[in-house]
Amino acid sequence: MTTAQPLPGVEIWRGGVNTWDCDEMGHMNVRHYVVRAQEGLIGMAAELGLPHAFSPHANATLLVKEQHIRFLREAHAGAPLYMLGGVIEMGETEARILQLLIHPTSGELAATFQTTVVHATPRDGQPFPWPRIARERAEALKVAIPERAQARSIDLSPFTPTASLARAEALNLSRIGLGGLLPSECDVFGRMRTEQFIGRVSDGIGTFIHPFRDLVVEHADQKPQRMGGAVLEYRIVHLAWPRAGDRIEIRSGLLGTDARTMRIVHWMLDPATGEPWGTSEAVAITFDLDARKVVPVTDAARAALATHEVSGLAL
Repeated sequence: MTTAQPLPGVEIWRGGVNTWDCDEMGHMNVRHYVVRAQEGLIGMAAELGLPHAFSPHANATLLVKEQHIRFLREAHAGAPLYMLGGVIEMGETEARILQLLIHPTSGELAATFQTTVVHATPRDGQPFPWPRIARERAEALKVAIPERAQARSIDLSPFTPTASLARAEALNLSRIGLGGLLPSECDVFGRMRTEQFIGRVSDGIGTFIHPFRDLVVEHADQKPQRMGGAVLEYRIVHLAWPRAGDRIEIRSGLLGTDARTMRIVHWMLDPATGEPWGTSEAVAITFDLDARKVVPVTDAARAALATHEVSGLAL
């Protein structure tokens, strides 16, 4: 019998799941995974010798540029969780951080994050080089990415963003969210908190995706009595940071399907200028709420869903 490899990193967060963190699917909502990741990032900054990076009077902070997330094991109300963190790589002004959210009772991974951060000035967000202490500590905190934290269905290659309001209109992307950013949704520097993008997508996704789930269930060999949805993998790229009072519009489109999943692109846009705040790609499933498992996408369902795919859609 082989022994599982220990997970890499140092502990940067510990806590649990509150009832109010959970959604209609009966598990912790995606926004609260990102909240935990952001709290863990505060702990990671301290490990790098930057204990005040997220305080109001900081001289330097860490801006989240990109996150790759894999959701691996449901977390229900009352479940304890903890997080390990380490440094995958560090450049002159950026670093890629590994964050592993773990169920302590079983040792199973609840979710994994590859978080790219920028070492920047707190108020205007200008990148500048890491201090020597951060570089030295990063060497001691170096980790390799475990297999289960690596990208599986999403390409993490560099790309040129295509998102704009004009292009969203041209592609007839669905508007799933529209509103303004409140002061309570911003960090101590006045920027949108990181969970707001994925959270606002979660708030608005129902009307958009329900017809697609209906098609999956309609053509399923075994039809669930109760269905819902879940996300398996996400890539979120922040292109600009809205502040309190700025408006936000979310546009979404179906990119494609396979035998288990639907791939969806979400654009967060500024309706005042038409420019993008951010862009993301998600891999989602139709979920049997009683069996707690994936409802497969049959060939017939894929053919029906293909008529809803948006040609030319990309990050």
